[in-house]
Amino acid sequence: MKDAVEEIKERLSILDVVAGYVELQKSGRQYKGKSPFTNEKTPSFFVSPRKQFYHCFGCGETGSVIGFLMAYHNLEFREAVESLAEQLGIEVPQSATPDAETARSREPLREALEEAQAYFQNALRHHPAAAEATEYLKGRGLTGQIARDFGIGFAAPGWEGLTSALKGKVPEAVLIDAGLAKRREDGRLFDMFRHRVTFPIHDARGRLIGFGGRAIGDDTPKYLNSPETRLFSKGRELYNLDRARREASRAGQVLVVEGYMDVIALAQFGVAYAVATLGTAATREHCEKLFRVSNDVVFCFDGDNAGRRAARRAAETCLPLLRDGRSVGVRFLPNGEDPDSLVRKSGPDSFHNREGVTPLAEYLLESLCEETELDSMSGRARLVSLANPLINRLPEGALKGMMLDRLAEIARTRREDLSRLLAAQQKRSRESAHPRSS
Repeated sequence: MKDAVEEIKERLSILDVVAGYVELQKSGRQYKGKSPFTNEKTPSFFVSPRKQFYHCFGCGETGSVIGFLMAYHNLEFREAVESLAEQLGIEVPQSATPDAETARSREPLREALEEAQAYFQNALRHHPAAAEATEYLKGRGLTGQIARDFGIGFAAPGWEGLTSALKGKVPEAVLIDAGLAKRREDGRLFDMFRHRVTFPIHDARGRLIGFGGRAIGDDTPKYLNSPETRLFSKGRELYNLDRARREASRAGQVLVVEGYMDVIALAQFGVAYAVATLGTAATREHCEKLFRVSNDVVFCFDGDNAGRRAARRAAETCLPLLRDGRSVGVRFLPNGEDPDSLVRKSGPDSFHNREGVTPLAEYLLESLCEETELDSMSGRARLVSLANPLINRLPEGALKGMMLDRLAEIARTRREDLSRLLAAQQKRSRESAHPRSS
């Protein structure tokens, strides 16, 4: 990997890379701009093309082009090297480590998934039963081009379509390990995906790791994802993250919606920075990956009670990651609308602009206020009791201070009193987590 690192530093100008994330202006021999790591008004971020390094006077971050990518996207060293190497079209060799052995053991699974993807896409074009799948896609307003761009396919009716097609090409054990098939009691295999429109799922580097399937007709469940495998975990992965990360820096945000079809419909109308969770609430790992893509994350939910509960869970999950310079917003859709229907009715600008997006801190306080009676002292005390654990989860910084100020205003109390309560609560939490031995 040492040779790849040297080639990256030799061939890639740090100025070209950083300019993709930060608006820079020439300042003598250097370039300056507002730091992507802090929320500042005066530029304190400098890039030196001659020395090939950057420095942020606001937070002290400094480093090479690789270090910048690591800091901006919260990447490991190897991930940053591989990302930059991909831009140059060079290979980063695997070293003889346990990680490399693990990667090699996963290759048969990846090959099986690629074979399955070819089968599903061919079935959408040529299978006798594919008309119902194409009619479903047309009914959802998708063009043939967008279906091809997202690799949409068709899992035909029947129990053994895929397993029969891949017999002799892919060992049965690999089909099972890849989440493509299961074994009956009599020992025969049957397909995991049947009578469904299929959506390939890729990791952040664009590698195929599994599938989602939408039932055609009344089959249940309506949506089915690959099971947990060595490649796929729904608590780690986000649909369309590999494509959205290329667009999010230009859009200045990443949008989180609820399903494949929302992502694809938005992309068809020019909102190409949307991702979706895969049948689970947003996890901390999801949020960490989102912040690697953009410092501005917007969750988009239905305005009903279920949507508001999902928004609350997502907001609370993001709290510990909200260092200064990062923001999370919540957008609730009008009754009866989803992202697919809204973008067709109102156009992409309804998502590009920030109208209707409530900052996370405001949303959390508003939702807590709805749970309490603010006209009474006991109700305001309950608000403080509910809010303090959430504020405690925030890292130290401007947002935490502003939330305390706003809470003090709503509760009609002093900021100093809230700060003391917060400190006391943190102390109790630490003591309960680490009780003294007698």
